[in-house]
Order: sequence, then structure tokens, then C-alpha cells
Amino acid sequence: MTAILLDGKKLSQKIKDSIAEEIKTLVASGKKPPKLATILVGSDPASATYVNMKVKSCHAVGMISEKIELPETTTTQELLAVIDRLNADPDTHGILLQHPTPPQIDERAAFDRIDLKKDVDGVTTLSFGKLSMGVETYLPCTPYGMVLLLKEYGIDPAGKRAVVVGRSPILGKPMAMLLTEMNATVTLCHSRTQNLPEIVAQADIIVGAVGKPEFIKADWIKPGSVLLDAGYNAGNVGDIEISKAWEKSSHYTPVPGGVGPMTISVLLLQTLYSAKDHFTPPLK
Repeated sequence: MTAILLDGKKLSQKIKDSIAEEIKTLVASGKKPPKLATILVGSDPASATYVNMKVKSCHAVGMISEKIELPETTTTQELLAVIDRLNADPDTHGILLQHPTPPQIDERAAFDRIDLKKDVDGVTTLSFGKLSMGVETYLPCTPYGMVLLLKEYGIDPAGKRAVVVGRSPILGKPMAMLLTEMNATVTLCHSRTQNLPEIVAQADIIVGAVGKPEFIKADWIKPGSVLLDAGYNAGNVGDIEISKAWEKSSHYTPVPGGVGPMTISVLLLQTLYSAKDHFTPPLK
């Protein structure tokens, strides 16, 4: 069996091209383009880079972008006031607060101030709760990006054993819930899970979302597994030892160029959904 590369870069561009065409149609019908507001608090260089990438991607598909840069000394109340303004603006369809914020900010309070209908990054506790209950909402972008990769390559998780390594509320936990929604049997693990190699060895689908470079070793993985690596660490390596594991797999995401490019495309896609006044369609 020859392992198939899950090309996130290619699918991401396909999604962006589709968004751009749909926005042209919206504008031609007399409607305003969708608008995404991004909020950057402080001057973290990596965060500034991510925000600029998102702004550039908005412009590339014909979407309006409002970039709001707040000083390092911003208080929680000042940030909440900015979010309230964006919530009240009918022309703003999506709001993204860039993580991390400075330590004096109550980040969870700020995320949860974002209106559900504008939470196109899927980060509020209300969005998470709706996802857990199988109610339509906007989904965390990276997990949804992985789901779209599975769909694009005709990989059906139904009946498969999936192991998600990592339990963050915007990556591991929601990915486990999405795979469950797609009828996989899911085990949610983390860095403290006992007998992790034995658990991973049973998996048909493995998701690396633990934030540790090459934490999931190639010799843990059974032949024919699907490898989804959501990690990105120093040295351009993910959370799975892909350099050795890919040959054993049926499908795998490279790092970089796999899961990463999908995240921004999904953000734009869900902003478009918001502009059309509906949530992300059901997975089934």
C-alpha cells in the first residue's frame, strides 16, 4: 500500500477559490462582502504574524478585514468594550481574538463575550457546549479543517477506532467530539495517559494534538492507519513522528502543508456562513 498525502495546502486553496467565487456573486447581487474583525492585544511577534496572515487571506478572497490592535496595557474591560462594539455592528460577521492575550486580561471572559453568531473561530464555551450536544454552531477551525480533509479524501470514520492525543478545549476535545459525531469510536488521550503506545497501536485514525514534538512514535502505529498531525513545533515537525511513520500509514498529513493551511480557510468559510446567516452545516 502506498501512503496518500492529505494535501491541506491544495484543499485550502480549493476552499478559498470557492469562497472568492461566492463573494463575487454576493457583491454582484448588491450585498456587502463578509467582514472579519481581528483583535490583537499587545505585540507578540508570532501573534502579529498570524493576524497579518488572516488579514491577507481575507483580502485574497474579497472579504473585508478590520484589524484592531490594542496596547499591551489594555484592560479586560477595555477589550470587552471593543468586542461589544463589534457584536453590535451588523456589518461585522466574524470576530477573532488572537491568543494569547497579555496576563492581565481575563481571556476566557473576553472569548465568551463574542456573540455566538459571530464566533467563527469556535472558541466560546457556548459554541463548545452546542458542539458537545450535537447542536449546530460554528466549529473550532483546526478540528473542522481535519474533518474536511477526511471528507475530501473519502475517509469515512464510521466504525473506525480513533485515538486523539491531546485534550485542549479548541483542538483535542472538539476533534474527539467531531469524530464521535461521525460515528467513530474515540479514545481521548493526553501526555499523562498510561499505556499510551498500546492504545495508539489499536487506532485506525490517529490525531496528534498534544503540542509536543514527535511525541507519538512511529513504532506505536499500526500499518494502514490514518495520521492527522495538528502539531507544529520548532524544526518544522509535528506531534507525530511522520518522517518514519508515513510509510506505514494509508493517509497522512505532512508538517507543514497538512492541517495548518486548513485553519485559516475554515475561518474564512465560517465567516461566509455567518454572512449568509447560518451556522456550519451538519457533518453527516
